[in-house]
Amino acid sequence: MNAPERLETTCSRAWPPLVEEPLGEWSLRWADGFTGRANSALAVGDPGRPVGGALRAVCDFAHARGIAPMVQVVRDSPNEHAIAAAGWVPATHHGAGHEVAVLTAPLTPAPPIPGCAVHDEPTPGWWDLTLNPGEDSPVARQVLTGGKVGYGVATEGAGTAAVVRGALVDDWLHVGRLEVAPAFRRRGLASALMGAVQTWGTEHGAGHAVLQVAEGNSGALALYAGLGYALHHRYRYWVPAPGSCEDSTS
Repeated sequence: MNAPERLETTCSRAWPPLVEEPLGEWSLRWADGFTGRANSALAVGDPGRPVGGALRAVCDFAHARGIAPMVQVVRDSPNEHAIAAAGWVPATHHGAGHEVAVLTAPLTPAPPIPGCAVHDEPTPGWWDLTLNPGEDSPVARQVLTGGKVGYGVATEGAGTAAVVRGALVDDWLHVGRLEVAPAFRRRGLASALMGAVQTWGTEHGAGHAVLQVAEGNSGALALYAGLGYALHHRYRYWVPAPGSCEDSTS
């Protein structure tokens, strides 16, 4: 695998699905529909068979588990070109955005900021801000607590003002689910909490941070650029054209 594909594998380990099956170097993932990353095939490396056959296996896996077939693939990679040639199309309907920027930054400890802490267990307030309306389920909670995770919380008074998730994989800190409550925005809490979770990462042996942001999220992209994050690569989600994804076993 090349560097973008290796990093995608790292990110997948930081966001573990409930079911994962290898397809050569590709990975078939299921988490009952909670997030695209945990419910798509990660198309990196060699699937061990022609791409057309690999995509049929993606369809079989997805249909057997009641999710829509979808692949996540590094943008402009040989795998993406082969997937497009097989008749699949960009997943423009994907609610979180089908084109994603992967950003990285070196980690250095930040001075402690009062009110910002990273916990070993999620707090009730962390759950309240992390899960979007309609997302709360046992599966979602299992995905978000899988692996070695730090739960960043910024408090104002007795309330939870902002949250973030940090997951450790080897020497990488995967950052996700940064959210600031509407009443507390534009106070610098996002940057402060990012500093807290990055310090937590260095304390646990991480040397670099990685995060994934939808290309259309200009506010988040500007925030992370200001914190020293730079583009590493991009990925996209692809889905079969209508009527083209039939189970090979049917």
